[in-house]
Amino acid sequence: MTKARIIIGFVLTIVVALGARAVVRTRQQDAAAPAPVRRAAPEGGRARAPDSVRIRVQVLNATRTRGLARRATMLLRDRGFDVVETGTIKGPVDTTIVLDLSGHPEWAQRVSRLFAPARVKTRRDSSRYLDVAVLLGTTWRPPAEPFDP
Repeated sequence: MTKARIIIGFVLTIVVALGARAVVRTRQQDAAAPAPVRRAAPEGGRARAPDSVRIRVQVLNATRTRGLARRATMLLRDRGFDVVETGTIKGPVDTTIVLDLSGHPEWAQRVSRLFAPARVKTRRDSSRYLDVAVLLGTTWRPPAEPFDP
């Protein structure tokens, strides 16, 4: 063996040992670091229909954006609400309005969390089979749809 090969082997051994030490130290620091702070989900992310209760909802598009009532219907159904009617009304309305038609303001509040910023109004109407009506305004932006090829 030549002297140069011995020196190269020695230097490579030292480099590998230092690299291994750095990896071990990094893993120890990661284990000792506090867990990252998770941001709370927006209020609308937790809004769901209560279990074992059927909340009948009407969704009306009060904007000029086509398909907005359909997107709102999909969101509400994903959260357990029973959307029984959709449609379009003359508008545009600026802020989404959630109407409590059945005297259950907590149900209207749950729905309004999904359409923030939204206003809740009470308009009792016993002649209708609806519990809540949603008038979609121009300030509501639907959540992004997943890409489904």
